[in-house]
Amino acid sequence: MSKIRMPNIKNNGSIVFLAIAVVLFWLKTYAAYQIEFTLGIDNNLQKFLLFINPLSSALFFFGLAFLFKKRMKVVIIITNFILSFLLYANIAYYRFFSDFITVPVLMSTKNNAGQLGDSALSLMSPYDFLYFTDFFILIVLALTIFKKVTVENKKSFKVVLLFAVTVFLFNLGLAEKDRPQLLSRSFDRNYLVKYLGAYNFTIYDVIQNIRSSGQRALADSSDITEVENYRKANFAAPNPEYFGKAKGMNVIYIAMESLQSFAIDYKMPDGQEVTPFLNSLVHGNEAFYFENFFHQTGQGKTSDAEFLMENGLYPMAQGAVFVNKAQNTYQAMPAILKGSGYYSASFHGNYKTFWNRNVMYKALGYDQFFDAEYYNMTEENTKNYGLKDKPFFTESKPLLKSLPQPFYTKFLTLSNHFPFEMDPEDTEFPAGETGNKVVDQYFQAAHYMDEAIEQFFNDLKASGLYDNTVIVMYGDHYGISENHNEAMAQVLGVEEITPTLNVGLQRVPLLIHVPGVKGGIQQQYGGQVDVRSTILHLLGIDTKDYMELGSDLLSKDHRNWALFRNGDFVSPEIVQVKDKCYSNETGELLEGTDACKPLADKVAAELQMSDEIVHKDLLRFYQPEGFTPINPNDFHYLAPKVKKEVIESNENNGTTNTEDTGETGSEDVIDTEGTNKNE
Repeated sequence: MSKIRMPNIKNNGSIVFLAIAVVLFWLKTYAAYQIEFTLGIDNNLQKFLLFINPLSSALFFFGLAFLFKKRMKVVIIITNFILSFLLYANIAYYRFFSDFITVPVLMSTKNNAGQLGDSALSLMSPYDFLYFTDFFILIVLALTIFKKVTVENKKSFKVVLLFAVTVFLFNLGLAEKDRPQLLSRSFDRNYLVKYLGAYNFTIYDVIQNIRSSGQRALADSSDITEVENYRKANFAAPNPEYFGKAKGMNVIYIAMESLQSFAIDYKMPDGQEVTPFLNSLVHGNEAFYFENFFHQTGQGKTSDAEFLMENGLYPMAQGAVFVNKAQNTYQAMPAILKGSGYYSASFHGNYKTFWNRNVMYKALGYDQFFDAEYYNMTEENTKNYGLKDKPFFTESKPLLKSLPQPFYTKFLTLSNHFPFEMDPEDTEFPAGETGNKVVDQYFQAAHYMDEAIEQFFNDLKASGLYDNTVIVMYGDHYGISENHNEAMAQVLGVEEITPTLNVGLQRVPLLIHVPGVKGGIQQQYGGQVDVRSTILHLLGIDTKDYMELGSDLLSKDHRNWALFRNGDFVSPEIVQVKDKCYSNETGELLEGTDACKPLADKVAAELQMSDEIVHKDLLRFYQPEGFTPINPNDFHYLAPKVKKEVIESNENNGTTNTEDTGETGSEDVIDTEGTNKNE
């Protein structure tokens, strides 16, 4: 009986081992593309590019192992694990955000580590270990068949490198044929991954971030001129009917976490309204309700919304301004209003380092930051990312009343956050019936937030603040991503979520209550970038000299469109989605027309202007008339000296009872009689 012989791999074993590693990794990545990502493949060329694009990066990274001779196998295995981990990180991230991880996101994750637990776990599947199968196969092969294999000739590296470069250039050439100027004009990471691959995108992202860091160093005062001219040409003058109607009033912003407009007026199968209190404001004419208002956030999500609302500028295409550009010079709402005697504070039931707020808020000019240190962060009071909304508003009452007036304040809610799971004792509201856990739980979390906001409104009325306070309530970003479109089709009662319907789902509520001013439902189109000029004009502050890109929503000259960070846009007539133009009325694809081009050019120019300001830190070269620059070093957000474990408002005399739990070693104390004491 003949003996089974193993193949002779003495002379070419290193190449064979490399080939196995490349093929396994290539096929795994392609499978992940098909299973996990929605990249919008439109033609056969794109199908082919999606198939081959993992090859060049696999050849390049694994080929580097040939420089290590005897350790070649170990280096390939380690490289496989690193790249597999990057792929899986993108998979988990994409499952919620429908986006890919960038270097700035990784930096923000480092800052926010430890606060992502429930959300991260909910994105994982028990089958995810399969994405590391090739890693274990390579270990087995290295310890058995290829145990004695080493690299005998380093010239093999040059051959592999040449092959990798050739494949990449071939890939890029075909990609440029299908989408010209891919690397220079794409705001959308989906395009880069679709055409070039997830790993090549990471290389591109690293290069872009290095380039961005260098832009600031090379900028000078002449760079602001183009932005200034653009601003003057596109300024929407305030409406005389509303200008100054809220002059001298307090201002409260309420960021309604993940609230999308489809929830407004939505009823469950049993007839219960998801947001009954907000519905009463929408239809009661006590507030302006903008029903065609869109979030414009990027990867920074809630922090991007804050940046948009307070600066009138767009977020970064990659990463978050709060993390990557916190050292820039800004002329934000708190700093502007300081010139009119306003005291500013932000309230947030999470810790001050989350999204780097303790640094960024100083650059924005906030006098005070009430973070988790000021709240009773017990287990029953917290969920997901921090304090539940009801105890958050309750415990914020005495802190708000302690502030000098007029004040500019912001409250960041947390309960309506992915994965939207509620503690049973916090709600009796029914879940949805789509069969999708995330979507079904969303209605319960949104209803709980609605109840918390109603409670806060009642507290404001009882305290006497309501009649002298402008209240701005806005959805900060979407809560239900495209990955749940099948369930959302059930919610909306349609067969499928078309591109134009998906754009419609990016609507978020905006309500502005101005005491003494009749509101009503507003149909004009706009986005978060437009809110700053709207509120400043209501307060009687003209924004014509400020470098912002928003357009007053109440202005007679308001532009009637909104753009998104990826370069898409929406107007009453047309919608652009991934470079395709649609009729907003019919949803019909407008092929062979230039209907979208004029607005597409404006959108590209506006995003470029914003990026110039942010990346080059251009506001350090410009000072609006009447604006007094702030020094971030003047602000100190220290923990309270007296830790408040129980905070109850005394309804009889308006004082506050506190229970002390000891010293924290900090010097900052908020006095409930209305002053800020630094002892």
